[in-house]
Amino acid sequence: MNIVLTGASSGIGFEAALEFTLNKENKVVCIARSADKLRKLLEIAKGITPDCTLLPVEFDIVNDDYAALVPFLREKLGTIDILINNAGSLINKPFSETTAADMADMFESNVLGHFNMMKNLLPLMGSDSHVVNIGSMGGFQGSVKFPGLSAYSASKAALHALTECMAFELVDTGIKVNCLALGSAQTEMLELAFPGYQSPVMAFEMGKYVADFARTGHKFFNGKILPVAVTTP
Repeated sequence: MNIVLTGASSGIGFEAALEFTLNKENKVVCIARSADKLRKLLEIAKGITPDCTLLPVEFDIVNDDYAALVPFLREKLGTIDILINNAGSLINKPFSETTAADMADMFESNVLGHFNMMKNLLPLMGSDSHVVNIGSMGGFQGSVKFPGLSAYSASKAALHALTECMAFELVDTGIKVNCLALGSAQTEMLELAFPGYQSPVMAFEMGKYVADFARTGHKFFNGKILPVAVTTP
């Protein structure tokens, strides 16, 4: 399979990338802003599966030029079977201190970047391809909300709605679009959101789940926002 994964330099994205590279038939393009962390990812992947194909790409999904990225993907992959929009960021700040710039930053990182990826990469995807957006229980309707995360949660709720809209618009193409509203997993982002909290779910466990869902979930779901959480947070 040909896979493109954003936010691959740490946490769940890092672990999902390693899961995909266990199968040496996969070609995995790993996108992140940190070249150093991508080099570490490549080193670890090659240490586990020497014959794996992992292509690290230093790229900012909000600000960098897709006119360079798309030809590279077309040359290296041809077509894309799986796109996982995992990149994102978090601001933990009381609403009274949250600025319009903070809100804009959250929507740029957690919505606009994924919009850019889908807009530019969909022409490389065909029937039976799968787009997986990584959402959050913070943006899941009816879930428990926490102080300090209003901008982050609002941006994730927007990503959830975008997922539903995209799935409907693409129904005639055969491309499926789903969103996993993740609960806690032990990552750097969780520590930023809930300092000192220890999740019962490790990053590698959630990464494996995301990879497994990306491979098979579109056989059963389309346009769905699926909660993936065993604890609150």
